[in-house]
Amino acid sequence: MTVPPEITHYYSRSDRPFQNLSDLPPGELAEVLAALNERKANNPDFKRVFGGRYMDLRRKTERKLLRLFKERGGKPGRQSPHYFVLGECAWFSGLYPDPEAVKLDWRTLAREQVSFTYPDSFISMRLGAEFGLPPEPLKPYHEKVFLLDELEDVVAEFGLPNGAEDDEYDGYHKREFEKYIEVQLWSDRPVVDILQRRNR
Repeated sequence: MTVPPEITHYYSRSDRPFQNLSDLPPGELAEVLAALNERKANNPDFKRVFGGRYMDLRRKTERKLLRLFKERGGKPGRQSPHYFVLGECAWFSGLYPDPEAVKLDWRTLAREQVSFTYPDSFISMRLGAEFGLPPEPLKPYHEKVFLLDELEDVVAEFGLPNGAEDDEYDGYHKREFEKYIEVQLWSDRPVVDILQRRNR
């Protein structure tokens, strides 16, 4: 099976790319989450869910990701990554009424600053049950952080997830969820380069 050469970061056109909630101080984070939830309430075409314990789950997931990445020899330049999907994913694009995308060729990235999980890290790290989400059936690729040089072997063994858009997004975070391979970029440098090119 052919591995897509690019990774994709999706975001809403009404926002900027690479706005990482984990980077925000507590006061600003509370304001941003409130604004995101208000936007969703006023426009159901925004489908991303940011529940009351979302950031607790996210931070715990990111701490586990970081630990496993370091154990694999990763050399992160950040405490939380920038998130991408492998190839394209209609499901992720469908989270927004006005989707935009930034693409990178993963083959050009420093191996020690990139990891991936199969599928999304929230699912793969298996911490959701602690936060009231249904437990996922254990898969052989769960609770593992992979490195870029393992990408072709992982795709050859497990294939590419079906990233088709859902007919109904409501409650997606409570259903079995394998939509994409998530790629974590643990460096700001490629992101800074992208943003500088976009602003020229």
